Amino acid sequence: MKTEYQLEALSRARGNTSALNYDTIYRGMMAKGIPSSEIIPRENVLTLPAWNALGRKVKKGETGVKVTSWIRYTDKSGQEQVRPTSGTVFHISQTELFK
Repeated sequence: MKTEYQLEALSRARGNTSALNYDTIYRGMMAKGIPSSEIIPRENVLTLPAWNALGRKVKKGETGVKVTSWIRYTDKSGQEQVRPTSGTVFHISQTELFK
């Protein structure tokens, strides 16, 4: 069952236009033996919750690539702020459909 959190993660992954993590993603995935021609961030490289929203899970034993993202939020005084957060992304070849 898709949760609101999973759908939000998928929306953020697909809707974000920043390419700041692309170099990290390409290097990390290529170090895992995935050819650069098969790496398409935001399409076939996503976070675990985003994959879950698509009905996929990460295969046992797989490790992802750590990335840093910047999240906008409104603080208690009503001012917009930005803070870093980290996450892990996985290539589609590291996932499988839920059974």
